[in-house]
Formats: sequence, structure tokens, C-alpha cells
Amino acid sequence: MTAQPLITQTPVTPDVDALGTWLPVPGYGVLAVNAFVIRAARPVLVDTGPAVPGDAFIQALERAIDPARLEWIWLTHPDPDHVGNLAAVLERAPRARVVTTFLGMGKLGLLGLPVDRVHLLNPGQSLDVGERRLLAVAPPVFDAPESTGLFDPSTGALFSADCFGALLPAPAAGAADVAPELLRAGMIGWATVDAPWLHRVDRGHFRESLQAVADLQPKRILSSHLPPASNMTATLLGNLADAPDAPPFVGPDQAALEQMLAA
Repeated sequence: MTAQPLITQTPVTPDVDALGTWLPVPGYGVLAVNAFVIRAARPVLVDTGPAVPGDAFIQALERAIDPARLEWIWLTHPDPDHVGNLAAVLERAPRARVVTTFLGMGKLGLLGLPVDRVHLLNPGQSLDVGERRLLAVAPPVFDAPESTGLFDPSTGALFSADCFGALLPAPAAGAADVAPELLRAGMIGWATVDAPWLHRVDRGHFRESLQAVADLQPKRILSSHLPPASNMTATLLGNLADAPDAPPFVGPDQAALEQMLAA
């Protein structure tokens, strides 16, 4: 029997906790899957993690904050590993509004999300969380056009959605704990999987999108698919800069899958 993923609640900063797990990717290692709680005056949950059996995610959330206190649920995009516990969280957070874009609202509507629970926000706009505002940003690498990260100017934390993710050989507490060559290979590998359009992108426009992140001067990158990274922005941007010129990802075929399962 395959072990079910464990959802851990880990402090990242005095007012941010990560709710994370590691998912195996056969033949490629493991992938971090993170949601985040921001304990602002108007608390925010960033994504709701993958669906797991039982209440593992809700239990981790409750260790970080009383869900009834949540006022915002910021969905970076409605992929299954980001909205897996949305219904359960909404039930326990009756005041919370779901922050997304117009396209995100359309996709979430197919999942039954009522419009009156939605708050539309576009990149460049900001969200009032009480004592400060969070800036909506478009990540330079994404797998869904509605993807929207957020930047907290007061702490320098950039929540980057799928961007800066990495396929790693083993779990790690922080990105700095991963050997530089493994981190680079893992990030480029993930980018080619998650954003195959990178190979067709204009290199100048891509550099501009990376520079827009550098201009924010984030002190900490909190990706949905990377352990927390502090004071590593230049390294992470440098790794991503080479992704468009990496070989395109070609996934295993059925014969290769059967070999993996047999092993």
C-alpha cells in the first residue's frame, strides 16, 4: 500500500507558515507542494493544497490558524494541487473570499464555486489585508494563464505560484539545503515540464519578465513547488534564465511507465 502524503505545518517567518507535502514523481524524484498561511490583520490562505485522504490538510491549517478567522483565500491558479481542499476550507471559513482572476473565476465556477465568494484581482492591483497591502504579480513561468502570485512589500516575501519550482532527488527543509547543481537541474527540469511554451518564447521578453521579479527585490521566494528560499533570488533567476534553451521535456511512454511500475 502506498503511504499517504503527510501535510506538515512549518513556520517560515513570524507571520507565515507553510502547509506542505512532497509528492513522488516516478523517475524524476520528488516535488514540493506548498500552501501558505499569512497571519495578517485580515488573514490569508494562499492555495489549499492537494486533495489527500481524511482531514490532513485541514488539521495542518488548524495548527497554523483558526480557519474561521480567514478573510481571504488567494488561489494562484485552480490546478488540482492548489484547490484540492477548497470546499472544505470554504465550509470552515464562512467569511473568506476567494481571490482570483476573471479566467480563474470561470474555471472555479465549473467546480461549483459561487460568484458571491469571489474577489477578482488582476496583476498590478493590490489586496487590503489590514495593516498592509499585498501586490498581485504575474509570475514569469506558469502553466495556466490565470496564474497570479503575490508580493508582500513589508516583508519582501514573493509567493510565486508554480514559478521557481524544482524536481529534487529528496525532500529538503530549504532551497539552500539543496546542492547548487541539483537545484539548477531540478528547476530547469520542472520549468520544461510545467511551461513547455518556454522553448518558443522571445528571449528578450522572457528576460524582461525575470527582471520584473528582480526589480521587486524579494528577500524570500515562497514557491508552490520549492522549499522556502531566502536571499537566493539572483540564483533562482539565473537558473530560470537558461530554461528556454534546455531540451524540451518528453514524458515516458506506456512501455516506460510499465517498467517503472515493475521496478
